[in-house]
Amino acid sequence: MTTKKNSISIFLKSLPKNIFSGFVVSLIALPLGLGLAMASEAPPIAGIIAAIVGGVVVSILGGSHVTITGPGNGLVGVLLVAITALGIEATYAAVICSGGLLLLLGVFRMGKLADFFPSSAIQGMLAAIGLIILGKQFHVMVGNKISRERSIDYLVEIPESVIMIFRQDSMSLVYAAIAGILSLFIMAYYPKLRNRFLQLIPAPMWIVLLSIGFSYFMEYIIQAPNPIHPEYMLSGIPKPNEIVSQIPSPNFSQAAGFPFWLSVISLTLIASIESLLSIKAVDKLDPGRRRSNVNKDLKALGLATVGSGFLGGINVVTVIARSSVNVNNGGSNRSSNFFHAIFLTLFILLFSSQLFRIPLPALMAILVFTGYKLASPSMVRKIFNIGKEQLIIFFTTLLFTLFVNLIVGIIAGVVVTFIIHLFVSKSILLFVRNVQKPNVLMYKEIDSGGYYVSVKHFSSFLNFYRLKQNLEMIPSNSDVVVDFSLCEFVDHTVMDSLSDYQNVFQKSNGSFEIIGLDLHDAESEHPFALRRLLPGFQFIEKNLTRRQSTLSDIAEDYELNYVPDSVSEVRFLEDFIFFRTKQIQRIYNQLLNDISSFRIFDLTFSEGAFIAREVVRTTMLHIELEKDIPVFTLDREGFLEKIYAFAGFRDIPIENHSDFSRRFYLLGEDEEAIKSFFDDDLVHFFESNPYYHIESNGHSLLLFGKERVAGVKEIKALLDFGKRLKEIVTH
Repeated sequence: MTTKKNSISIFLKSLPKNIFSGFVVSLIALPLGLGLAMASEAPPIAGIIAAIVGGVVVSILGGSHVTITGPGNGLVGVLLVAITALGIEATYAAVICSGGLLLLLGVFRMGKLADFFPSSAIQGMLAAIGLIILGKQFHVMVGNKISRERSIDYLVEIPESVIMIFRQDSMSLVYAAIAGILSLFIMAYYPKLRNRFLQLIPAPMWIVLLSIGFSYFMEYIIQAPNPIHPEYMLSGIPKPNEIVSQIPSPNFSQAAGFPFWLSVISLTLIASIESLLSIKAVDKLDPGRRRSNVNKDLKALGLATVGSGFLGGINVVTVIARSSVNVNNGGSNRSSNFFHAIFLTLFILLFSSQLFRIPLPALMAILVFTGYKLASPSMVRKIFNIGKEQLIIFFTTLLFTLFVNLIVGIIAGVVVTFIIHLFVSKSILLFVRNVQKPNVLMYKEIDSGGYYVSVKHFSSFLNFYRLKQNLEMIPSNSDVVVDFSLCEFVDHTVMDSLSDYQNVFQKSNGSFEIIGLDLHDAESEHPFALRRLLPGFQFIEKNLTRRQSTLSDIAEDYELNYVPDSVSEVRFLEDFIFFRTKQIQRIYNQLLNDISSFRIFDLTFSEGAFIAREVVRTTMLHIELEKDIPVFTLDREGFLEKIYAFAGFRDIPIENHSDFSRRFYLLGEDEEAIKSFFDDDLVHFFESNPYYHIESNGHSLLLFGKERVAGVKEIKALLDFGKRLKEIVTH
């Protein structure tokens, strides 16, 4: 079977699950689309149009696999400001221009845009958006419509609206508040029900069904009018035969003004960031472990937004909540996004008259809960646990967004992050010299087939894209070691982003290990905390890195003691030839037996002087022997070793083992003693195991693989190799 036929067969086989998943997602998208549009003061149908156009266009032209597109939470505040300042028809023009900019971002491969924003600043921006949504819609949810100029005023007056429930003269407004509060309880507590049949219908759709059912109950069973005030019932949805005739005409007459382009840039910024972050998050959920083409997706989202604007819809973005529902219900390719759009179209064509029976407070309860999730206290606690400096960045972005606008908020977050980095690192020159340097070195190791990535000097949100470019080239089923031992500063955004890679590689049966942070000071115990290298750093037990915790577990498995402290006692290494021209600085992360005759450790040494001085960190194994052996060094035969031979350094041949002599380079002064020592058992052992640099000083052995800090898998391999080598040498 050809690859094309096989792909078609897989697609057809998965089609029923994707149709079902698209149906389930549409049940959530219907009330959310209506609510998000109304929260933005756009016509309710505008949110549904965005979901339909996005579902069709992005499913055909997009570069992601299991994402769902439609109106997004993050755009509510910006659309609200745009509609207030420009009017609805000029806002449609701004939406179209925003789609054009999104398209250009994709064409010019600007998918890396989201990498230039600090994680805590993005969290602050999302929290501010959540508070804007919560503050404005809470009053409608409890039957008390108010109009204020500033977003913060809506939040301040929430207690007053709660009190108003008990002061209402009209029972119809009290019933509206009851509908909203009951809907909020459904949103909060329904997901906790673990019945798999109930979970087929999501909480937002239950609110819709119960609202419509209650309306019919009052009309046909009780034969009484709906007790909820008419002002708080959904309206403004055109009938199926009126949809085409009511398509608005975008008004570009304000395109020469600053407010228009401020709205366009704000819409583009939020749409791109929300989409890129959602795509990155959904890739982690993809059961097929595929990576999205973000630039292709940006182009598709841009085209969909242009189409949505011309048809009377709002911006189209990738949404994480609906995408995760898609994955959880068996969605495996872009067809689920397409069918979600088809089902939404059917709902509007067949059941639009039923939607008028939904109370506004019920829909607003969905948005209030969504806003709370974006700005929940648990989010603040999480950021505080990462580091107090992250909390400063978070609240700076949040407050500037609430009191000024979104663009000023995100810029303030970036500026404060930069200032904090300067203060923490205590080195302006470090930033100036390295912020745009290509400080990432990556190569594939021939012997293991894994990838080694060394990050030097300085790594933050400003240059993370350079590291990301390298990581994106590595297949997710590979073994990867990312080494920060030569990096003086690593910020929270980098640590957070690398955690995403660890999850992706783990799901693909690969290995993604971060090393070299054991000598770095962290602002907190959190694994994503900002880290800086301190020259005189001493180990503090509470600041164990993930690698150090793993080393402690390994020590227990191998019946060794683990000593993470940095020590200066290095005399047992000084008589090895390897260290004759090198200055040992410190030993740390030791795994050793009770008498220190067998120990593996991380080591920092330097070679050269002045401007030629180079600091190297590596992992070595030292074995103290119970008897004297010849002095020798053993290396893998390579190009440099052949050069040494021309220079007069003679490789000692081992009789009857021509393959060993061809593969290994053996040096030593007492040739006869060395030949006698390398018997058949020892030669066969070296031939059948991985290559290491091995050196004898006459009474002990020194072993290491590469001149870098070893990963956990490499340490286990070195420990096992050393134990077996000691047994052969001893017996």
